Amino acid sequence: MQTIICMKWGSRYGPEFVNRLHKSIKKYTNRKTRLYCFTDDTRGINKNISCKPLPKISLPKPISNTPWRKISVWQSPLYDLKGDILFLDLDLVITGDLDRFFDFNPGSYCVIENWTQIGQNIGNTSCFRFPVGKYSSVFQNFEKDSKKIWEKYHIEQIYLSKQINKQVFWPSDWCKSFKHNLLPTWPFRIWMPAKLPKETSIVAFTGKPDPDDVI
Repeated sequence: MQTIICMKWGSRYGPEFVNRLHKSIKKYTNRKTRLYCFTDDTRGINKNISCKPLPKISLPKPISNTPWRKISVWQSPLYDLKGDILFLDLDLVITGDLDRFFDFNPGSYCVIENWTQIGQNIGNTSCFRFPVGKYSSVFQNFEKDSKKIWEKYHIEQIYLSKQINKQVFWPSDWCKSFKHNLLPTWPFRIWMPAKLPKETSIVAFTGKPDPDDVI
């Protein structure tokens, strides 16, 4: 059984984002795959999705509703989850095979090479896979002094990249950024549509626009 997890908190993303992700996962996997959603509000979420409360984490108030909350999935135990788990953000679009994300470098922390920091060994956590429990020190160290770590690194994916020296980047064609990779440069984007490479499985919508904005 392959396991994919996502997180939904606050009001920016409604249950339709979780349900859409679930539908896409079923379309682009050929093996048995389950979706877990860690959330503070289960209303409207498809009953076939396993919903769990948000994992507990001590967050300074200014970052309580930011991606820093994703650090909570590095704790151990993490409910009943074991082995390699794939994390997907809600604001991405699945366009191709997901099974290969479970076959690639098993047992490693695999992540997107951040599109705006190529060559700097910084991951983008829109899509990452990690072995539950192997890097629990990431969570433990953050819990000891979350304010100090936040002020030092500012962004959770930079903190992760500095803590895990052996991160492995997905092949560059597998995950693309809509605005950094696919959208034509100005002014061509006014009349030219974004082009999707054949090998791409994930299109990430970091910041704005959201997928609904570009339809």
